[in-house]
Amino acid sequence: MDEKKMIEAASEYIDMHREEMMALWETLVSTESGNSDKEGVDRVCAILEQELKASGAETETIPMEKKGNLLRGEFQPDGEKEAILLIGHMDTVFAKGTLAKNPFRIEDGRAYGPGVLDMKGGLVIAVFVLRALRACGYDRHPIRVVFAGDEENGHRESTAEAEILRASDGCMAAFNFETGLLDDSLVVGRKGSCRVTMTVTGVAAHAGNDPERGRSAILEMAHKIIEVQALNDYAHGLLVNVGLIEGGTVVNAVPANCQIQIDIRYEDRKRLDATIEALREIAAKSHVPDTKAEIAMTKPSAVMEVSEANLHLFEHVKQAAELIGYGEVRTKTVGGWSDSCLAASCGVPVVCSMGVKGAKNHSMDEYAVVDTLFSRAKLALASIITL
Repeated sequence: MDEKKMIEAASEYIDMHREEMMALWETLVSTESGNSDKEGVDRVCAILEQELKASGAETETIPMEKKGNLLRGEFQPDGEKEAILLIGHMDTVFAKGTLAKNPFRIEDGRAYGPGVLDMKGGLVIAVFVLRALRACGYDRHPIRVVFAGDEENGHRESTAEAEILRASDGCMAAFNFETGLLDDSLVVGRKGSCRVTMTVTGVAAHAGNDPERGRSAILEMAHKIIEVQALNDYAHGLLVNVGLIEGGTVVNAVPANCQIQIDIRYEDRKRLDATIEALREIAAKSHVPDTKAEIAMTKPSAVMEVSEANLHLFEHVKQAAELIGYGEVRTKTVGGWSDSCLAASCGVPVVCSMGVKGAKNHSMDEYAVVDTLFSRAKLALASIITL
């Protein structure tokens, strides 16, 4: 079967299985899987493993001790050519019990529910892309699938990162079915992230009886926060945000302790290194005598740079969109991290945000545009079949 006929057959498969796609979407959204709810994520993993097996894929569940399990799949694993990777995650940001207040439902062409957009709609697309490929006899490239169970916290308490890197190794292209953007932009670049904790220690004292003996950790931190925020460099894609602060014990005491959490987003590692050095200098300098500060940082995440390889893959998707009459797509770079960054760190060309389109992620108003569940599946199929 030639490419044109195969695309037509795959698209017809999607049209004929809309009800099944909607049913799986409802099942996944109605199975709560917050990042801290390992049991819930593992239930979603079990559902998807059965779906992948029904799609003709060989599957493997990688158990995780603290976080949700990771699911791997491979379709046509004996293909001679390089593999194509489909990426997704099964966890959401919503706490257990959210479903009772925000159940899966369709209103005015929009689907609502916890994780309906980020990214259970994308998981449905990935599953039915595999099903459609099998139905139309696709055998050109092996297709790998990797669904993580703890993407929302950056895999900080699991070995999922290593598994995603292993799945990415040797792939010719990767598509991540993260949130689709309403303007049909496709993400070709994502910033890396790093979190820094800065702690100031002062001297406690009674605020009424002997305040002059105290050394306020909060006052010292106030000076430092201004300096930290001044590190922002929007022109070069560096974002620095003091997002959390905690200090003191009671209102009538000079506070001896204060701590802030700093979120850093960056486009290249050299700029991150310079920022960390600047934070160390800020910590070393005291404005309030007899206070001291220290910093601790998490492991910096990988960056999805706007590489020539990513842009080349985007151009391929753009041509596929034109071929099926999808409409115009465009490129975009965003600050949010995703598992696309890990695939990109292996040198794999990646296009992200291939999932169902919608808006208001991570809120009770999160929604997805129902019709795009099907149109995005067709776009992914055309992109894969013509590779």
